[in-house]
Amino acid sequence: MSRKCPTDDGDELLARLGSLTSQARRLAELQRSRVELAIALQRDMLPADMPTVPGIHLAVQYSPAYSGLNVGGDWYDAFTLPDGCIGLSVGDVQGHTIDAAAFMGQVRVGLRALASVTSEPGELLARTNDLLLSLGADLFATCTFMRLNPSTGSLESARAGHIPCVWATADGKSGVSEDEGGPPLGVLAGAEYPVTRYRLTTGGVFVLLTDGVVEGPSMNVDEGLDQVVRLAGIAAVAGMEATSLATAVIKNAERVGHEDDAAVLVVGHDGRNVQP
Repeated sequence: MSRKCPTDDGDELLARLGSLTSQARRLAELQRSRVELAIALQRDMLPADMPTVPGIHLAVQYSPAYSGLNVGGDWYDAFTLPDGCIGLSVGDVQGHTIDAAAFMGQVRVGLRALASVTSEPGELLARTNDLLLSLGADLFATCTFMRLNPSTGSLESARAGHIPCVWATADGKSGVSEDEGGPPLGVLAGAEYPVTRYRLTTGGVFVLLTDGVVEGPSMNVDEGLDQVVRLAGIAAVAGMEATSLATAVIKNAERVGHEDDAAVLVVGHDGRNVQP
C-alpha cells in the first residue's frame, strides 16, 4: 500500500491555504467595491445646495457608516415649494445595502415630485406611502417632512415612524417635538399622518436628524436626544450659527458608537423677513 510522504501532505495543505487566501482577498475586494458604490450612490442622491431665503439659515451634516456593508439610506433634503414655502425632510431606509441606498433615492425623488402636487405634510407622506407600496419594494423608510413658511416662521410637520425633532428658543426653552406621527412609508396601505404645527421664533432652531445621531451601543435614543436638546438650547441662547450647531450635533454620533449613518438638518431663524 502506497502512502503520501509528509512533504506531499504539506504541499497540499499550503496549496489549499493559498487558494483560501486568494478567495478571501477576492471577497474582501468585492465587499469594498460594494461599499464604495453605495457611498457614491448616497452622495450623488443628496442635494448639493440648500435654498437661500432671507432670515432662514439651513445647515446639514452627514456621516455615512463604514463598518462592513453598513452603508444605509439616510437622507436630508430642503427645497423651495411652488407656494414659496420651504420643504424639509430627513429619513432613514431600512437596511444597510446598495438596495437601501438606491431606495433612498426613490423616496427622496418621490417626495420632491409629489410636493409639486401637494405640500401639505400629512397628505404628502400619505401619497408617498401609496407610491412606494405600488412599486412593490421589500424595503420601507422612516421620514419627517416639514413645511416652513419663511415670512411667518410657521412650521407644519408630519412624521412617518421617524424619531422626533428637537427645538429650542432664544429665551432658553428647549425640548423634543411631541407630534403623533404615523407608520413608516411603504408598510401600511391607506396610512394617515397627522400634522402638528409649530412656530420658528426669532433666534430659535429646529433640528431634524436620523437615529444614527442619537442611538448606538454607547447610548440609548432618549439619552441621545437629551444631548441634542442640551446642544440646541445652548446654541439658541448663545446665538450660535446653524452650521456650528449642525457640526456639534453630528459629533454626538461619535459618542453613541455611530454604527449607522447619521444625518442632521438644522433650521434657524434670525428674525428678518418675519411678519409679526
